Amino acid sequence: MKPLLNLFLKRELLWQFLVRNIKSRHRGSILGAFWLLANPLLMLGLYVFAFGVVFGGRFTDSADESTLDYALGVFLGLSVLSLITGIIGAAPGIIVSQPNFVKKVVFPLEILPASTVGALAYDLIIGLGLCFSGIAMFGPGLTFSSLYAVLILGPAFLIALGMALFFSALGVFIRDINHLGAFLGLALLYSSGVFYSAAKAEATAPVIWTFLQWNPLLQIIDSLRQVVLWGGVPNWSSIGYCWIFGIVCLLGGSWFFNRLRPAFADVL
Repeated sequence: MKPLLNLFLKRELLWQFLVRNIKSRHRGSILGAFWLLANPLLMLGLYVFAFGVVFGGRFTDSADESTLDYALGVFLGLSVLSLITGIIGAAPGIIVSQPNFVKKVVFPLEILPASTVGALAYDLIIGLGLCFSGIAMFGPGLTFSSLYAVLILGPAFLIALGMALFFSALGVFIRDINHLGAFLGLALLYSSGVFYSAAKAEATAPVIWTFLQWNPLLQIIDSLRQVVLWGGVPNWSSIGYCWIFGIVCLLGGSWFFNRLRPAFADVL
């Protein structure tokens, strides 16, 4: 719990590092922050063409669901997934790349992974803003059920911060973990329901669903589509499970980081 307490006590320092991370990501780029909009739109076009047009993917069997609805649903899933895959890719090198801060005994090192999560969360908010605008203007339209999105997305941020603390600490001692990032990101892409609904996965592959249903990202993404695209109500038992998973992940990552932190300076 100490790293989490430090994040609260040093929130002003956390904010400074968060702003610095956001600005540094596009420093020297000709188009700058434009890539925050361009990257998700380009990826969306690629995946929708492959899975929506070529393979004719749909989330439901309803004739009312259009390719545009499917595209917006994929965009929702990709926006949430990018938060987690971004952490998996960046976290192992966060502490290793900042040895000067490690040598400063008074510096709260948990600021480094937390500010990375904040920068990726900023990207997520922009992506969701684009998606919500698309749903309101070109899709089925937004309803009051969309307000559930805040409750549904909460566990994703807890999971992201827990994973950032865990992988940033582990990356100090096991440098090879960097090479697993691409594989883990691809595995999450196809196991988190970005291109299919939970109902279809359960109906077509019940054996695989036995294991797949415990993936909290799948439940988060599927529930988010239910409330934002279809105006439905989330499965509260699934959301409760995601919150429990997120809290456990955050506490576990915090404990792991705090346990390994005393040895960081010796390794680096």
